[in-house]
Amino acid sequence: MKPEERRANMQAVKQKNTKPEVLVRKLLHSLGYRFRIHKKGLPGTPDIVLPKYKTCIFVHGCFWHHHKDCKRSPLPKTNTSFWENKIMRNVARDKKHIEDLQRLGWKVLVIWECETKSAKAIQSKFLEVFKS
Repeated sequence: MKPEERRANMQAVKQKNTKPEVLVRKLLHSLGYRFRIHKKGLPGTPDIVLPKYKTCIFVHGCFWHHHKDCKRSPLPKTNTSFWENKIMRNVARDKKHIEDLQRLGWKVLVIWECETKSAKAIQSKFLEVFKS
């Protein structure tokens, strides 16, 4: 892929309201849960916030947030040092945001892009968190 093509692809990547995020929101709503999206006052601006359950949900893309052992997360073959540094900074930032939220008393759930293929798997994750 030419550098100009790669640049155009990367600029087209959405940061909010991604397909996996919308899918998770629709599933939550269909199960009767009500939530807020992109709550700015919390560390990391969680994708979904359920104040009633004091729970934050992040819907992470497997590539951008480095989902270990996922087929969607390998680094590009070109400019590897740049990508490795960028992705590792994302991982460190995610970890800090999760720790900050937990310190504030919030439960945090991370749903990976590849997990959005199975509604049952996501639903069981919800139940696990909301029952505790």
